[in-house]
Amino acid sequence: MLFNRMESGRASISDTVYLEVITGLHGTTMPNILAAACLAMVGAITTYETGDMVTAGLTVAGVAIAIVRLCEIFAFRRRIARSPQLGRAEAVRWERWYIAGTVATALVLGVFAARSIMLGDALCSVMAIGIGFGFGAGVVARLALRPVAALLDLVAIAAPAAIVTFMQPDLRHVGLGLLILMYVVASFEMVRLSFNASISQITLKRQFEQLARLDPMTGLANRSVLATDLPPMLAAGMVAVHALDLDRFKEANDRFGHPVGDTLLKQVAGRLKAIAAADDLVVRMGGDEFVLVQRAAGDAEAMAQRIVQSIGAPYDIDGQIVELGVSVGVAVAPDDGRTAEALLSRSDRALYRAKESRGGYVLARDLRVRDSGQPVKGLAA
Repeated sequence: MLFNRMESGRASISDTVYLEVITGLHGTTMPNILAAACLAMVGAITTYETGDMVTAGLTVAGVAIAIVRLCEIFAFRRRIARSPQLGRAEAVRWERWYIAGTVATALVLGVFAARSIMLGDALCSVMAIGIGFGFGAGVVARLALRPVAALLDLVAIAAPAAIVTFMQPDLRHVGLGLLILMYVVASFEMVRLSFNASISQITLKRQFEQLARLDPMTGLANRSVLATDLPPMLAAGMVAVHALDLDRFKEANDRFGHPVGDTLLKQVAGRLKAIAAADDLVVRMGGDEFVLVQRAAGDAEAMAQRIVQSIGAPYDIDGQIVELGVSVGVAVAPDDGRTAEALLSRSDRALYRAKESRGGYVLARDLRVRDSGQPVKGLAA
């Protein structure tokens, strides 16, 4: 029942939280390096003292697995540094590779400890069991968010040594076997507690991050999102920035009251989201000002026309018909600017010209033509 509950919690993790968890698993190489170094040292000492070639083989196998795991970690880091962003299905594959590596390491350490007990060298046995216990402590700390992997690791570490100790008829070996089993039970209880606490913390963190990025009235992104999201969008290719300012909104707000004004803003936001593509960015800058960042900037002027037509259509609010207009300034990268600041500045300048023309849209490129003294083509109002 406990296992099922933890599996249900795992499945309910959102994609963003899940990706953060998998990235965290690959966040450090030090535990892997230390485990390999300890195994190599204890394995070399045990082989030298006992001449046991099985121990030597297990040592070589453990170090080889550690090298493969390091390669997997570095490959994952290279992948997340590239586009496109890692999806959940691909992240699952990376997680499986990671879990396979950690379980293989745990099994080698478990068999290594069991072999040391069989050899009868007390000091070598203590060192081998100590490595296993240390790795188990790392499992509790590192894999609490992957409870299935943690359980597999703990069983792989403990089972070989526990089986060997229970096969011995004396009380000391039986006591050691019971101690190992109690360690596993206590460790998994810590995994369970850490799992519940960590999932709650990560989920709350994501919720607060999302709330900090949202405009509470309209549900759109707020202006702070432009600073974080617009530069990566620019780096990915050509974008168009549409700066919007509602016309006659103040009059409607004064005439019908603030509740109607709030509803108008929500409906404007809904229309902008309906116009925007799935990967576009719609932002409320404040008041009656909005920004739509369009990824497919090849049809920037067509998008500006759709914005003017959609926002300019009448609004029905509790039987009240309200009509607004909109002024739009459009700047397209890279021609109108290669940085977020340049695009926002030039779209704002184009917006100012559109308001002077009493609505419609103005393209920043047309302003450049006008300033150069050449005839202006395609200026719309």
